[in-house]
Amino acid sequence: MRRYVLSAIVVVTLALAGCGGSDSDSSQSSPTPSPGDSSRMEIGGAVQQPAKDQAPTERQEIITGQVALTAGDPVAVGRQIVDKVDDLGGRIDQLTEQPGSDDQDASSSLTVRVPADSLTRTLDDLRELGKVTSVSITKSDVTMQSQDLDARIGALTASVTRLQGLITSAANTADLIEAEKALSERQGELDSLTAQKRSLSDQVALATIMIDVTTTDAERPSTGPDNFWEGVVAGWNALLSAIAGGAVVVGALIPWFGFVAVIALVVYGAYRLRRTYNRPPSPPSGPAPEREEAKTP
Repeated sequence: MRRYVLSAIVVVTLALAGCGGSDSDSSQSSPTPSPGDSSRMEIGGAVQQPAKDQAPTERQEIITGQVALTAGDPVAVGRQIVDKVDDLGGRIDQLTEQPGSDDQDASSSLTVRVPADSLTRTLDDLRELGKVTSVSITKSDVTMQSQDLDARIGALTASVTRLQGLITSAANTADLIEAEKALSERQGELDSLTAQKRSLSDQVALATIMIDVTTTDAERPSTGPDNFWEGVVAGWNALLSAIAGGAVVVGALIPWFGFVAVIALVVYGAYRLRRTYNRPPSPPSGPAPEREEAKTP
């Protein structure tokens, strides 16, 4: 019995010694990280180096604005604005000119695209051409949208390049057809994103400004008489206009009066005819017969 007990004690001692050795070996096999490696990160067994400091991303903005100004000759000022925009390297997206008339004042409406860095100069030029009555400028940050498009375009470009290589090394027709189908889809997505990026870059590079040019208040015609004689003339003209308008109304109503008169005559004639037809016959003319008086006995 003592022999079995001693054997069990020996086995337990050897087991404990083995566990201690394995722990020491494991501690020796994993060296303590040095200060230089303390910034490394292990993700899924792969060691990644920390990202290097990147330069700050340039802010990208879409600038839109509205400007209203008055001038003595809006049409001429609108054409001067076109020349100014051409000198700045911009373009005209829309131009509407309305010459002055008796019922409407002259005006010009423009939608111009000017370089974003020339916005201040553009506003100064407009103040030289007329009196600026209102200015509204809006800036929209599209930096994240631009970065997202760049990343997606880069990924699709790499995918297209890989698919082109697969098509070149395709071993059979099935693989070739599958690779060409995938390449067509990737190329379509790449073309769409490239167009979006081009449009966004154009909006960032050129500010959009809508300009309305109208006449000044001093140039507008007077709406009422300024003295007694002008008041008399205005009243006389108003009377003549009223008479002329009344004559026109009477002339327009005459045909209706005639039509109503004809209808009235027809109705009256029918009424007389019906009355004559329904009249009872008159008694015969001549002396009335004498009644015989009853004789009394």
